[in-house]
Amino acid sequence: MENKEILRNLAAKLKGLRKAKNVTQEQVLNDTGIHIARIEQGTRDVSYTTLCKLADYFGVSIGELR
Repeated sequence: MENKEILRNLAAKLKGLRKAKNVTQEQVLNDTGIHIARIEQGTRDVSYTTLCKLADYFGVSIGELR
């Protein structure tokens, strides 16, 4: 899988999780300190620690973010 495809998959998964949790990007920022707008656009790569924080926030494993 290429990097762009990985980022697009992550973007779609995070957006779906955020909508399912019924929170805005601003609420995620306030709750986690992570600005996810560019992540949801698939244009920003993220660190492992950011992935861990997002997985915890949405109650999923890191593997489920693929």
